[in-house]
Amino acid sequence: MLSSNAFTVISPTIPQAQVAPVEPKVKSSDAGAGAAGTWFSGTGAALAATGLVTASALRRKARSARAKNGLSGLSSSVAGETYYRDQLVACRAHLGEEAPSMEETDQHVQDVQNFAKQALAGAAAAMVFTSSMESAVAYPIFAQQNYANPREYTGKIVCANCHLASKPIEVRIPQAVLPDTVFKTEVEIPAKYAKRRQPIADGSKAAMNIGAIAVMPEGWKLAPKDRLPKPLKKEMKGLAWQAYSKEYPNIVVAGPVPGETYEKMVLPVLAPDPNTNDKVLFGKGIFYFGGNRGRGQVYPEGNQSNNNQFFASATGTVSAVDGLKVTITTPSGEAKITECLPGADIVVQVGDEVEKDEPITTNPNVGGFGQEEKECILQDMNRVYAYCAFAFSCFIAQLSFVLKKKQFEKVQLAEGF
Repeated sequence: MLSSNAFTVISPTIPQAQVAPVEPKVKSSDAGAGAAGTWFSGTGAALAATGLVTASALRRKARSARAKNGLSGLSSSVAGETYYRDQLVACRAHLGEEAPSMEETDQHVQDVQNFAKQALAGAAAAMVFTSSMESAVAYPIFAQQNYANPREYTGKIVCANCHLASKPIEVRIPQAVLPDTVFKTEVEIPAKYAKRRQPIADGSKAAMNIGAIAVMPEGWKLAPKDRLPKPLKKEMKGLAWQAYSKEYPNIVVAGPVPGETYEKMVLPVLAPDPNTNDKVLFGKGIFYFGGNRGRGQVYPEGNQSNNNQFFASATGTVSAVDGLKVTITTPSGEAKITECLPGADIVVQVGDEVEKDEPITTNPNVGGFGQEEKECILQDMNRVYAYCAFAFSCFIAQLSFVLKKKQFEKVQLAEGF
């Protein structure tokens, strides 16, 4: 359970007037029953009201952020939801070592959710707190809050810092496009999403969510909604892309969204016009794409997630297995305890001999991150016209040469040569 101070840091600031205890409601026929006739106590109302106001504030904040950053596409009931848990958890990156663990955060949110369900008959609370807590979500907000530029100088996209496993992705992009045109880019993140499950923070299994990032050349950006043709909107399936930051409108991210629905993610891109933008030139541009499946193995603070395989901390004999704690007794008699995280499937038993760094659990990770580079040419129509003129002139020259050669051969034949 988190302390009240920790929850205050994570949650938005709420005026005291908004969380004042609600007066108990007592039916006239049950006036003698006292507290038994109340709907809930003042403390419970305050906590429930705090949760409702917090979620409402986060929802308004997310809605305004989407309006500023220019989300593209129609938001589906899954892809358009605000991930309140992700926003709460992401703030931990700024709290340093004093921040509670991920498991404690999830437990605290779960406790608040359960209490709210009991206090408000489960209707409003369930709608506020259960956005996507049951999915093995990805966290692109971590990258947005901790890295000003998601692509490092080495060419690596920062998502690979937390998602250690490497998985391939497939990207399809046109070879050349004209200025000020909208074109389609496909980012396919293949996996068997219907069968594979990953552990979430509480240890239970859930379906994998996916996310994607596209780093485009300067001047290229997400196509505005009013310029999307209807067939392209239909192909997007309601997927919403968002600019990485105000400083980098040419970098867009999407997710987390269900992998079963959005295995193939469609990105609409608006090509720039060098005639109106002096910073953009005609020619070849390089696009960098990244695609992620499931949860990472490392959090931004450097601590492990429970989506990891755990190993023996020493060589010796397994002397005890207490829940998620595995005790190994070394030949010198020293007891080494390896504590696994929720959801770990321990494969050793008491009495087994193990070596240091030998796996003592199965590997639950079935996801990973991959990136790919593609090239696209911003074509100038004047160059196209010039090439057509050059090709036609070459054709005329070759034709003239052949006809002249035939004429010369006839002359030679007539003169007896």
